[in-house]
Formats: sequence, structure tokens, C-alpha cells
Amino acid sequence: MAIDLFRADALAGVPHGFLGRRGGVSDGVCAGLNVGYGSGDDAAAIEENRRRAVAAVAPGAQLVTGHQIHSAIVVPATEPWPQDGRPQADAMVTDRAGLVLGILTADCAPVLLADSVAGVVGAAHAGWKGAFAGVVEATVAAMERLGADRARIAAAVGPCIARKSYQVDEAFLRRFLDADPDNERHFGGAGSGDHRFDLEGFVVSRLAKAGVRRIEALGRDTYSRSDLFYSYRRATHKGEPDYGRQISLIALPR
Repeated sequence: MAIDLFRADALAGVPHGFLGRRGGVSDGVCAGLNVGYGSGDDAAAIEENRRRAVAAVAPGAQLVTGHQIHSAIVVPATEPWPQDGRPQADAMVTDRAGLVLGILTADCAPVLLADSVAGVVGAAHAGWKGAFAGVVEATVAAMERLGADRARIAAAVGPCIARKSYQVDEAFLRRFLDADPDNERHFGGAGSGDHRFDLEGFVVSRLAKAGVRRIEALGRDTYSRSDLFYSYRRATHKGEPDYGRQISLIALPR
């Protein structure tokens, strides 16, 4: 089965892709292109899936991933880190050709960014915690430290859990409203007490407030498409013992 590869027009000309779960060698509950070592999947299968993912987006490039902790920490990447020496961070930036930045998700929003003029790319893992803490803004700032200009940066928000699938409680809603009453526009629901959070829309708004002018949201729901994507929340609701992770990749042209 071919690998699913979703691309954004906003990043045309930049090697990138938001990958789904199809086209990998994992089986069982993580069947497909699972790239997450945090799962209980076979390590050899994960390695082969990662190899296939990189080959589909940036053949010959070296994959760089971090140890994601739902933070706003961004690190510059100049070379791949060993698997047991990855920095704890939720975003990476680079100006080095030959590297491909990889973000793992299973409902959180992957964000890929590029300033093609400056030759700088970035990748961020934006779950609600990281997005709320400012991982998007921190990534844009880190790109500027490498020579990018936020007015030139293009960004794409990949597959993540959609508002219709993301029910949250009153305390979750209140946290966002206390921070900024305007955040109410990112919530909806069927009625009183039914709060649904638009993670994708929230991330887009943070990009816009950070000064990014070209933003594309793919509008794909990880929760509702078990054939296309892994989903932590779906696996939890179904009582499954494990779940896979998909990967989103971006690199500089070589």
C-alpha cells in the first residue's frame, strides 16, 4: 500500500509532507506507518517506517526528531541527535540542508514553517498545552534568529483532532477564556455543557498573531479517520492498549 502524503500549497517548492498511517510495515493495533518509539511496536518496524517516510519527502536526508514534552521549547538543529540523546523540545528550526525535521503526532497539531528566501525551516508539535504556552510564537522567533523574516514565513497546520471530535470540560474552557476572552471563538458545542475545542483554529490564530501572513490549514481530523491517521483520543475511547504516531516532515531543498 502506498504511503499517504499530504502537502500544503503554502509550502510549494519546499520538501515537506504530513504523513498518514498507510504504507508502513507495523501490524496489530499500530498497523501501518507507525514511527513512534513511545509505542510498544517493534523497533525494527519503526525504523523501517521512518526510513520510508524520509524517502517519500526528502530522499537522502538525515532525520531529526526531539523528545516531545508538550512545551514551548524550541531547539536549533545542526545535526541528528542519537535516539537516547534527543533534547526535550517540541519544535526545531534549521538552516542546514541535508536535515529533515520530524514532528510526531496522534491528535496534536503538526506545524511546518519555511522562509524560502532565507533558507530556514521549522517544525512544531502543537498540542493544546504547547500552543497555549506559545510554541508557535517561539518557533517563529527561533527562525528569525537564523535569519528568517516572519513576514516571509509560510506555515501549514497538518492533520489534528477536529473541533467536532474534541470535547473538553469546563475547566479547560475557563483556562482559555481567562487567558484571553477572544479565545471563546475557538469553542463550540451542541448545547450547555458541551464544549468542543478547535485546536487547528487556535493554532492558526497564534500563527497570525505572531506575524505569519501565509497560513494554510489542511482541515483533516485524525480522530474520525482511523483508516488514515493514528489518534490517541480514539484509542483511549475504544479501550485499545496502544496507539501509533504519524510523522510530519520538512527540509530545505538540496
